[in-house]
Amino acid sequence: MRYEDMTAQQREAELAHQRQVFDEFKAAGLALDMSRGKPCAEQLDLSTPMLSLLQSAEDCFDAAGLDCRNYGVIDGIPEAKQLMAHLLDDEPDNVFVFGNASLTAMHDAIARCLDYGCLGSRPWASYDQVSFICPVPGYDRHFAILEQFGIKMLPVTLGPDGPDMDEVERLVASDERVKGIWCVPKYSNPSGITYSDEVVRRLAKMPCAAADFRIFWDNAYCVHHLCAEVERQDQVLDIGIACQEAGTPDRYLKFASTSKITFPGAGVAAMACSTANLAEAKRLCGAQMIGHDKLNQLRHARFLPTADALAEHMNRHATILRPKFQLVQEKLQAGLNGLGIATWTDPHGGYFVSFDGLPGTAKRTVALAREAGVVLTGAGATWPYADDPQDRNIRIAPTMPPLEDLDLALDIFVCCARLAALETLAE
Repeated sequence: MRYEDMTAQQREAELAHQRQVFDEFKAAGLALDMSRGKPCAEQLDLSTPMLSLLQSAEDCFDAAGLDCRNYGVIDGIPEAKQLMAHLLDDEPDNVFVFGNASLTAMHDAIARCLDYGCLGSRPWASYDQVSFICPVPGYDRHFAILEQFGIKMLPVTLGPDGPDMDEVERLVASDERVKGIWCVPKYSNPSGITYSDEVVRRLAKMPCAAADFRIFWDNAYCVHHLCAEVERQDQVLDIGIACQEAGTPDRYLKFASTSKITFPGAGVAAMACSTANLAEAKRLCGAQMIGHDKLNQLRHARFLPTADALAEHMNRHATILRPKFQLVQEKLQAGLNGLGIATWTDPHGGYFVSFDGLPGTAKRTVALAREAGVVLTGAGATWPYADDPQDRNIRIAPTMPPLEDLDLALDIFVCCARLAALETLAE
């Protein structure tokens, strides 16, 4: 029965029961962590053989004969460009290979825009204020970059096929100080949705007051499917192709990394963009670096030499993760379906499930869970300035805990969501 349809007496009895269940969990003294979307140890083990690929000096030369132990090659060795081109839906010549984190590459790209402008435009920092469109719920670390630089964040609702494009188009057409938009186009963090072709094309062709408007296309989960069957995997239209067709070839900057493919602390990141944007990035980065870790690039390229090898590797990841995501759906369905207090996503890939409780319950749910021994992502994290105006969204990150720990953590989460809802209805 829906909680709202219960009598006050029925809700009071249910609240007493859930408090008893909660007290039992709390007494167990648990310590379970679902706070971040990290690969589990089994996933990391899949890439351990990569560490032994370079055994001698002879192993350290790339296909062109470059000694990867030495200085040089600011934008990446050819093999690494080819690997990252698979992730970025682009040509190797359009790829700039960075260090281990795409977040660093995105941070530095915004810093370059602020300091130097884009392709001869006015530096963003010379404006009294610049703004970025932030689809919500979204990725907290994207928001942290903007907040650190003092860039104003404009939240726009993220629907099942992408951001509310009517609102996006209104914002970008009205003010030249609106300089960019964050996009996680495939298996978005945290909702798991994938942008439709129509949304991608509208992003590419929309009239912008700012000639230097940039789409920061964070394709973080581009190969992170939960099933092996290609016909069941989400596909997203490439923003590069869409922009070229729309006559806006310099509008996009695409980012990806191997962080959740191999090792998050020792991966390879890359950016793909137009010829003009790439030339500018190489020129400006020349004062910052001589080159990134080419030995790591070489290891990755030899470990994942083809698109087929990459797909097979990601299928092994999916085999580990699929039962965890299935368990999330089973537990939420069994514990919350029909109560009228929550909705949640059922993604085909990525690392998260987005959960919406009753307005005003997210912070309470997270606090209760912590009290019972389960650490969740902080309520509000999926909104700019950590301020969810309805206090209802929670990012569930099921990837890292072992299955048996996840099972228990989800039972606790369901109990806490029920408690928070009953307390709110009682008020």
